[in-house]
Amino acid sequence: MKLPISSDQLKAVLISEGLVTADVFDRLLEEAQRKGQDIVDVLVSNHIAEKGYLDDAVAKALGVPRITLAASSIDKDVLKLLSEGVARDRQAVIFRREEDGTFDVAMANPSDLETIEFLTTRLKARVKPFLATQDDLNQGFSVYGYEVEQDFKKIIEDNIRNSLANQLGKNMTDVASQLPVMGVVENILSYAMASRASDIHIEILEDATFIRYRIDGILYEVMSITKAIHPAIVARIKLLAGLKIDEHYAPQDGRFRYQVGNQTIDIRVSVIPTFYGEKVEMRLLESSQKPLSLEEIGMSPEAVKVVSENLKRSYGMILSCGPTGSGKSTTLYALMNILNRPQVNVTTIEDPIEYNMRYVNQTQINPQAGITFASGLRSLLRQDPNVIMVGEIRDAETADISVQAALTGHLILSSLHTNDAPTAVPRFFDLNVPPYLVASVLSLVVAQRLVRKICPSCIYSYDADEHIASVIKSQRRELGISDEESITIPKTFYRGKGCSVCGMTGYIGRSGIFEVLEVNDEVKKTIDSDHFDIDELRAEARRNGMVTMFEDGLRKVELAETTIDEVLRVIRE
Repeated sequence: MKLPISSDQLKAVLISEGLVTADVFDRLLEEAQRKGQDIVDVLVSNHIAEKGYLDDAVAKALGVPRITLAASSIDKDVLKLLSEGVARDRQAVIFRREEDGTFDVAMANPSDLETIEFLTTRLKARVKPFLATQDDLNQGFSVYGYEVEQDFKKIIEDNIRNSLANQLGKNMTDVASQLPVMGVVENILSYAMASRASDIHIEILEDATFIRYRIDGILYEVMSITKAIHPAIVARIKLLAGLKIDEHYAPQDGRFRYQVGNQTIDIRVSVIPTFYGEKVEMRLLESSQKPLSLEEIGMSPEAVKVVSENLKRSYGMILSCGPTGSGKSTTLYALMNILNRPQVNVTTIEDPIEYNMRYVNQTQINPQAGITFASGLRSLLRQDPNVIMVGEIRDAETADISVQAALTGHLILSSLHTNDAPTAVPRFFDLNVPPYLVASVLSLVVAQRLVRKICPSCIYSYDADEHIASVIKSQRRELGISDEESITIPKTFYRGKGCSVCGMTGYIGRSGIFEVLEVNDEVKKTIDSDHFDIDELRAEARRNGMVTMFEDGLRKVELAETTIDEVLRVIRE
C-alpha cells in the first residue's frame, strides 16, 4: 500500500522523534527503492521502530486519528452503505456513524480529497477520515465476505441454472465461454478472496460437486452444487490457466491472474483425474505480496537475534523445516530479503516461484526442460553466487551438491520436511551425507508450524483449570522434556467467541511458532559422534538455549496471540 505522506514528511517526523538521523533514513530509503518495497517495511525490518509506532507517526503527520479495525466493532448496517466493489476501489471502509450523523471512514489515504468528496456526496453527510493499514482494511472487507455468503450461494445457483439451460448441444469449450459459467467461476474466486482463502478445492463425487476453501490453514466446505455443471466449470478454469480443454486423463498445472477492485492475485491451478471426474485445486497468492520480516512472521526477539547473527556468515547452510503448509517458503523469503543487498548476488532454484523478489535471480524448475533442483543448482554455481536458495532438498544428489556448495564458500538456504529442528540431522544421514560433513556445513536449523491468531474483535479470557495443566504436562513428556526443565503454564488463557469479522471462527490470520537450533561446537560434536543419538542431540540443543516450538507456542498463548488448542493441534500434526 502506497504511503499516504511523502518520504520527506516521514523523515522529518522520525528525526524529530530521535529515531533516525538524516543519513540513516536516506540509506534505508535507497534500500527500499532498490527492493521496490515501502519505506515503512524497511524501517521495521531494520528495527528502527515497530509497525504500529510508524503508523501512528504517519497519522500524526497527516493530522488524522488512526483506527485499528480488528480491535473495533464495525457497524454492518453502516458498512453496507458502500458496496464492497466501491470500498475496495476507493480503499475506504465505513465503520461507524456518530451521534451527530458524521460517518467515520477508515482509509488507506486520509488525504485523498477526491474520495472524501465522493463519500460526502454519496452519504449526504460529513465524513471523518481515519488512517488504516492494508491489514485493517482487509478486516473490513472480510465482513463483506461474511455478510454476502447467502447472496453468493444464490448467485451461484442462478448462474448454474442459466448454464445448464445453455449447455444443450454444445461442446465444453463453447459452454466454458458462456457468460453464466464465467459468472460461476468469478463468484467462486471473488468469495474466496473476501473469505481470505489460500486454496480453493473443486471436487466431484458420485452425486454432487463440492467447493471447499482453506482459510487460515483449515479446510471448510462452502457449498455443494449439481455435478452437471462440473465439466463446464473445469473447462472454464482450464481456459483461464492455459491448459488443454480436451485432456481429461493426465494431471495438468497452470496459472493465471485475477483482479477484484485494486487487489490482484496470482492463482496456481492443478487439475488431476479422479474416479468421478477431474478435481481442481487453486492456490491464491497476492501478486503484490512482499517478503515479511522475521518479526512479522512471528519470531521472538531472541530467535531473531540468533538467526540474524548466522545470516552474517559467508558460507554454510541454513535450513527451514516443517511439514507441507507450515510457512517454510515464507521464512526463506524473509531470510533472502535480509540478505538482498547490492554487494550480494542472491540466486534461487524454486518449485514454484511464489513471490517475485527484485534483484534476486529466481529460476523455476522444469523437469521437461531438464531443470531439476540438482541440475539447476549445478548451473547456479557457475553464476558467481554469494547466496543460493534451494526450494527443497528432496534427494541425495541435491543434498550432495548443496553440501559441496556450502563447503566452497556459499551460503545455502533450503528447506526439509522434518517434524522438528533436531531431526533435520538424521534426515541428512538418510540422504547419504556423512556426519562429519553435516557437522561442518550446518549452521542453523529453523523448525516451524503455523497457528491461527485469535480474532481481536471477539477475544475473551478464561482461567486455567487442572485439565489444561495436565494436557500441557503430558505434551511436555511426549516431547521428551524432563520434569527438571520447567515450563511456565500460563494462568490465563484466551480464545475468540466468533463474530462477523472472523466468520464466526474466533480466529483471523496466522503466525508462526518456531524452534531455532544453532549448530555450535558442542552440537557439532554430538552430530559427529561415533554413536549418534537424536535424544542426546535434543538435550544438547536445549542445554545451548534452544526453545522448542511447544514452548514458543505457550509464550504466544500467554501473550493472547493464539489459543492453547491451536498450539496443541499443530504440534501433534
